[in-house]
Amino acid sequence: MVSAPAVQATVDHSALAHNVRLLIQASAPAKVIAVLKANAYGHGAVPVARTVLAAGAAQIGVATLDEAFELRAGGIEAPIIAWLHAFDPSEAVAVFAEAVALGIELGVSTSTQLRAVAEAAMRADEPAVVAVKVDTGLNRGGFAREDWRKAFADLANAEAAGAVRVRAVFSHLANADRPEYRTNAEQASGLRDAVALARKAGLSPQLVHLANSPAVLTRPRALVDGVPAFNATRPGVAVYGLSPIAGRDFGLIPAMTLTARVGLVKRIQAGDGVSYGHDFVAPTDTTLALLPIGYADGLPRSLAGKFEVVIGGRRYPGVGRVCMDQVLVDLGPGRPRVREGDIATLFGSGKDGEQTVDDWAKAAGTINYEIVTQIRGRVRLQHINV
Repeated sequence: MVSAPAVQATVDHSALAHNVRLLIQASAPAKVIAVLKANAYGHGAVPVARTVLAAGAAQIGVATLDEAFELRAGGIEAPIIAWLHAFDPSEAVAVFAEAVALGIELGVSTSTQLRAVAEAAMRADEPAVVAVKVDTGLNRGGFAREDWRKAFADLANAEAAGAVRVRAVFSHLANADRPEYRTNAEQASGLRDAVALARKAGLSPQLVHLANSPAVLTRPRALVDGVPAFNATRPGVAVYGLSPIAGRDFGLIPAMTLTARVGLVKRIQAGDGVSYGHDFVAPTDTTLALLPIGYADGLPRSLAGKFEVVIGGRRYPGVGRVCMDQVLVDLGPGRPRVREGDIATLFGSGKDGEQTVDDWAKAAGTINYEIVTQIRGRVRLQHINV
């Protein structure tokens, strides 16, 4: 028997579809590659993939091949690109060969990766579909500028030998959340230079992409002017209804709501300390409710005393330390109408007075991306409006 979940993250697929349609409109005429890395930012990769594709996304993007393999195993047949690879060299060819056989587009960032991909393609007896990642200023993954010319020459030779088919050239922005910051134009220009070198080497990439969520939604001039060259976008966090720029409302709808059942209600007296260290001491007689969620489930320990929950339409503050698997909220004096088994909403869209992921992020001194990707442990995902 499967019991009702004590802690649940509800994912609203109507919100996901709304967000994807908004991103498609903002990206036009470019195609949208919806980024579903990290288990679709904690929302559940396979069901989310079905929804975003049905809403019009042209392709799925993930970081690792394990993530891509999970999507294929879940029945997702649409194009998938995976771009972050770190293998034992003795295993790389076999892993890439599996990816080639499954039709997964491989982001390539180093000459070592290119050699392994080419060998894998020969083993799979079919060309590997490749997306070339170039570093245009983030100074993270991708071929360094001084290596572009040789990389494209090597790719052209591999393509001529039937080992690879170069489908895309792409890069990643460092300051997209500052739309008019100078490096956006510099990186756009750098990507255009890379594409020109690729074509000079005899390659004909179908797709060129640079814009992530903030770039899609703000359309910095550097990218608008480059639309003919950049014909795909890679939104991530915006797919899930979270603003990529703190304080900016783009009409997105948050898809995840986090709830927990009240596990215990108890009275304490003025002067009583609460939880480890007694960081909170009751100033008056009051009533506490225990919620079975803690930092092992994605409730940041840094939110101790900084968050509120909604139970029965009223807000109540969290008190005391956030423990590994439980936390307490102060229901106040008197006889609150809260009982064991009642549902407490920790965050959601905010439409019913609950806090949002952005509220948590601000209080915890982090970003909304981190909050949703950390929902884990005993939290059960429920998908609605699928």
